[in-house]
Amino acid sequence: MGRRAEAGAEDAPRATGRAALVGGLVLIVIVAVNLRPAIAAVGPVLTEIREGFQLSGTAAGALTTLPLVFFGAYGLLAPLLKRAPRSETLLVTAMGLLVVGLVLRLLDAPFFLFAGSLVAGIAISVGNIAMPTIIKRDHPNSITTVTAVYTVAVTVGASASSGLAVPVEDAFDASWRLPLGLLAVPAAVAGAIWLPKALRAARAARGVPAAAGSREVAAQVWRAGLAWQVTVFMGLQSLLAYVTLGWLPTICQDRGMAEAPAGYVLALASAVQAVGSLAVPLLGRRMRDQRPLVVATAALTLVGFAGVTWAPIGSVWGWTVVLGLGQGLGFATALSFIGLRAHDAPVAAQLSGMAQGVGYVIAALGPLGIGALHDATGGWTVPMIGVLAIAGIMTVPGLAAGRNRLIGSPSPAEEAGEAPVLR
Repeated sequence: MGRRAEAGAEDAPRATGRAALVGGLVLIVIVAVNLRPAIAAVGPVLTEIREGFQLSGTAAGALTTLPLVFFGAYGLLAPLLKRAPRSETLLVTAMGLLVVGLVLRLLDAPFFLFAGSLVAGIAISVGNIAMPTIIKRDHPNSITTVTAVYTVAVTVGASASSGLAVPVEDAFDASWRLPLGLLAVPAAVAGAIWLPKALRAARAARGVPAAAGSREVAAQVWRAGLAWQVTVFMGLQSLLAYVTLGWLPTICQDRGMAEAPAGYVLALASAVQAVGSLAVPLLGRRMRDQRPLVVATAALTLVGFAGVTWAPIGSVWGWTVVLGLGQGLGFATALSFIGLRAHDAPVAAQLSGMAQGVGYVIAALGPLGIGALHDATGGWTVPMIGVLAIAGIMTVPGLAAGRNRLIGSPSPAEEAGEAPVLR
């Protein structure tokens, strides 16, 4: 009986730990599935929106790229804040702004259509920055696993919203406003679920001495070479993902594929990205650091793009799987770097803002640059050579970021009472 009691006592903390992990994952997933549909659901109904508002091709393109440009907006603002808001507060704010942006787009005027897209992009940027901080703080021993679940939820949200937009519209014999407006419901639910947690966190913080100001931590992070390596890798892998999102169906159509199958190619790439993301924690357990993941990301992405562009069109499905795996690995690895390379949650918050704020600005240049090269050369050879070059260049900051080092780690000098040194 004594041994059984001891075993039961040992199992209880484990069960509690597993329950806490599962509960934390559920909360993360509830927010994550809302962080892409506002953009992903527009593409399938963009022609209808364009005709309804008589938008030019440039204006229609801006409608989809405007939120992407602002994906890192809050990250660029965060270093200027004297004290960073709590992450729970940021998530509730993000969901609230997202609801506002989604509702604004439903109003019958082009101004509100674009204003709503802008607000949605800013809302998503707040959620993008807050989530890696929560993962670092609440799941320090499971960063790669939790990050992989988060990235899968983001991918599933994007894929489901883009795939269901037109069927929902057809099922109810409605306009584009119905599927885009319904997206406000899960965003509102996510905000409501996180609100009690945000209020509890705010009450718990009362009377607790303030930590180092966010400006001081931000200054340290922005001076760290490792932070810039994480940021550039984040930007380049996101740039390649945006190229896939913006141009993959067009490339397939220009090679002779019909419009519907070309859309399915993009859906396949998005679905396979989830598999690539889930592979990160599985592979990471067998590696001393993340450098092999960076090499695999670059190699799969490079081979996938080359196959989609130049291999026989009948084989495009296989090359799309390769491309999706590479980009799934890259996204999960880049987000994992934020938690893995940060010494603590405040550093993770600033690194998240820097990596995604600057990174998404870099990424937004991808579709524009590839489109300009295509217009200038009249084909895809030169643009895709540029894409392959970026996939190769991506390994330089990625290999540096993949080494097991920390930003803000205590040095011998710091332990002796001197100023901290960032590595």
